[in-house]
Amino acid sequence: MRFSRNPNNRSGDYLEGMLSDYVGGKAKVKATKTGCSWLVTALTCLQLAFAVYATILLYYMSPSVELRTKPEFTWATRIARNMKQFIIPPHVHGRYQEAASLITAEIFSPITPSQVCQHERIDFEQKKSSDVQMIKLKKELYDEILDFQSKIIGTETLSELMAMKSQWDMRGPNRPKVTVLLNHFKRKTLCSQLDSLLQQSLPFHQVWVLSFGSPNEHSLKRIVESYNDSRISFISSSYDFKYYGRFQMALQTEADLVYIVDDDMIPGKKMLQILSHVAGTEKYKNSVLGSIGRILPFRQKDFTFPSYRKFRSKEAGLYLPDPAYDITVQKIVRVDFLSSSWFLSAELVKALFIETPFTFMTGEDLHLSYQLQKYRNAGSFVLPVDPTDKETWGDSEHRLAYVSETTVIFKDIVQVRDDQWWRALSAGYVTQWAAMYPQKIDALFYGHSIDEVKALAPLLEKFRSSVGKKAYTVVSGGNFCPCEDAAAALNWAKSVCKERRFKIFDLQIGALSGASNSEVPVLQAVYSSLKGLIKIHNPSVIITVTDIDPIVKKALKMASETNANGTALVLLPRSSVSKVLWMADLRSTALQNWNRMRISVNIITQSRAPSLRRLLKSLSDAYYIGDEIPISFNMDSKVDEATIKVVDSFEWLHGPKTLRRRIIQGGLIRAVSESWYPTSDDDFGLLLEDDIEVSPHYYLWIKYALLAYHYDPQVSLPELSSISLYTPRLVEVVKERPSWNPTEFFNRLHPNTPYLHQLPCSWGAVFFPKHWREFYVYMNMRFTEDAKANPVQIPKSRTNGWQASWKKFLIDMMYLRGYVSLYPNFPNQASFSTNHMEPGAHISAKDNVVRHDKADFEVPLLTKDFRTLLPNGKLPPASKLPSLNLFNQPVSLIGLKAAGAKLGQDVLPCNNATEIVTVDHITGLPRQCSKFI
Repeated sequence: MRFSRNPNNRSGDYLEGMLSDYVGGKAKVKATKTGCSWLVTALTCLQLAFAVYATILLYYMSPSVELRTKPEFTWATRIARNMKQFIIPPHVHGRYQEAASLITAEIFSPITPSQVCQHERIDFEQKKSSDVQMIKLKKELYDEILDFQSKIIGTETLSELMAMKSQWDMRGPNRPKVTVLLNHFKRKTLCSQLDSLLQQSLPFHQVWVLSFGSPNEHSLKRIVESYNDSRISFISSSYDFKYYGRFQMALQTEADLVYIVDDDMIPGKKMLQILSHVAGTEKYKNSVLGSIGRILPFRQKDFTFPSYRKFRSKEAGLYLPDPAYDITVQKIVRVDFLSSSWFLSAELVKALFIETPFTFMTGEDLHLSYQLQKYRNAGSFVLPVDPTDKETWGDSEHRLAYVSETTVIFKDIVQVRDDQWWRALSAGYVTQWAAMYPQKIDALFYGHSIDEVKALAPLLEKFRSSVGKKAYTVVSGGNFCPCEDAAAALNWAKSVCKERRFKIFDLQIGALSGASNSEVPVLQAVYSSLKGLIKIHNPSVIITVTDIDPIVKKALKMASETNANGTALVLLPRSSVSKVLWMADLRSTALQNWNRMRISVNIITQSRAPSLRRLLKSLSDAYYIGDEIPISFNMDSKVDEATIKVVDSFEWLHGPKTLRRRIIQGGLIRAVSESWYPTSDDDFGLLLEDDIEVSPHYYLWIKYALLAYHYDPQVSLPELSSISLYTPRLVEVVKERPSWNPTEFFNRLHPNTPYLHQLPCSWGAVFFPKHWREFYVYMNMRFTEDAKANPVQIPKSRTNGWQASWKKFLIDMMYLRGYVSLYPNFPNQASFSTNHMEPGAHISAKDNVVRHDKADFEVPLLTKDFRTLLPNGKLPPASKLPSLNLFNQPVSLIGLKAAGAKLGQDVLPCNNATEIVTVDHITGLPRQCSKFI
């Protein structure tokens, strides 16, 4: 628009036109030159100054405030006030001020949500499946899960949940403060969310709208501003913190509870009240609650786990609720992780950042539930809804979850999430499948370094190659022991670290957040992971090396003690690993008792220092597989100086050393029988005279036999009272003392089968606690100085005339009550102990008329792995062990008891030939006569 100047008009009219053009934003009309050039120049300068001044005022958004309220602009104020009366006529100034006010009002007047809100367009129907078979399978799986949870933890409907007592009073002074975090990127749902939150039956404390790297940041900010609510804040960043940023922000809240909501969730108006109430109950206060969740995959028939997105697969798990399969949640259900919304205490949010996530690109939902369970023992639950009341729904428009931007539809993201949940399961995450189907395996092998994995490899391979055995490997992962390196050390393909099949578990200890010189993070991570793996797999033993890092050892011990069903921590010296391959031949029920037994070595010595020195060397050279073995020296009053010095200087590296010396000479009966007394039913005593020598494998034989025949609950062998290290070459209770070779005797059965014998061994044997207490009482009741006065006279036994022999009383008791001892049987009667037949209380004694040939008693010691000599390379079942009576004749265990009952000379008179004396095993006192048939 162009304007021309009329000379007849007043200059005020001309100025009014010029200013009107400026205010209206029109193009300036080039003025015609006149003689009043000075006036034009002045007006131009004034116009420029006024424009600058107006711009400054607009910048500070204070158009209605007088100029004097801005002291930093006082110079401009004074100039404008003084000049306006002379330069601009009053009526022109007034009309300009009115126009400026209109412009300012247009720019700065409050905006309303209706002016800026946008809404997500949902132009498709809810996805529905027409696959009848899959609908059936999905519903069956859901019913199975709900039925299991109902029995184990209990499940409640919405009305039942709301009837439970809660710490929060929704209408009183104890009302919870809830901070809501709305994370937005592209979706147009913010107004719908804010409208719902503003109408909640429980008012929120604060709402934080988060915009991280969003292309819609400006529009999101305008929406927040349009609500003009001081409780609603807008927080933005040009950097995209992705899925974890909102949880990082949640750490800053001072509220009691946090509600983190995705942009695809529009909660019903009762959700805050429902969530807060449930979170305040005793049962669910240590939980994260939500409206959408997922059950991770179940194991398939081929023992692998499918992708959680596998199509047409029941084992792929569940998405809850799932309108596609007509599955609604009407009872609270525990899930493996929640999606789209999370309601929890602000304190629990911290658990998300204990370990560095597998990736920051996705998977914050799974990582949160995994970390909460692992470190806070917290569960993840989808709340039920009232199908008739949409205000109780956490997701009032579920179709948004199927919008194409959702991450789960992309193949590469699905693979990442599959890897993530498998790593979690491998590191001890107890999924719903694991809870419903607890496993039972024999062993978990733990290696914190590659060298430890290599050291344990022979035993691991033996377990894995044994029929019916299950054993898996656990490695620390990270920089400590990478899974791929461990697989290579075991001669496995590196792909085993990626396969979704149980074989090797990578704990990813290196994923712990931050570097630390403290041992606490490692202790925490190993303990928490192993605790979960033990709960899932229920191993009988955890096997590792003795010299493992002490902090890791402590974590393993703590974890093993969490299993109520019993998991033993087995610490093996590296040199002993190959010596205990027989572990794989034991039942799981026996293995878990690995640490229960306490075997002590009890030496009876007096004046044979060279013999004692030989015995001690053989004991020191034996394999003790990491067990603690107490040793005691029992010396009579006449012990010589040389023996005392040997005992004093001896260093025992495997347990405590105890010395006992009698004041008054007691003789061999007292020296032996009083050398040991059990402190519990798991306390076993090895009695050794000083002229005995043992094999390096003697302790392995004892341990193996105890686990196989005494600690296996599936084995019933109450007659077993001791385990012999020695194999006799004579039938010593017969007057003629004929030679006897068990290898030849049992050749038809198996030449090297162990056997049960009614004769106790005095040249190296382990005695059982219950039977030793019983023997104590028996000998006390039957001991006489005159052997002929002993009422027990076993037919045709030369033991009837034995004097000063503790063994004679033990033989009598075993004969009368049908007890037996287990004996080894190897070629050439090689044994785990031998008797050197050196002069002592019996051998070469003046009153001993029997002459002893050393060749009849001294046997070779086993120096190699005895396992290969056993029938089928292992101890036979207890039911297959042959049994012999006192005279080396084959007799069944029932037959042995019948012979004792027939003799009828026990401390209690039993009138029936089918009864024998039974005792109280705590006191050893005879209790009654009981039938044995």
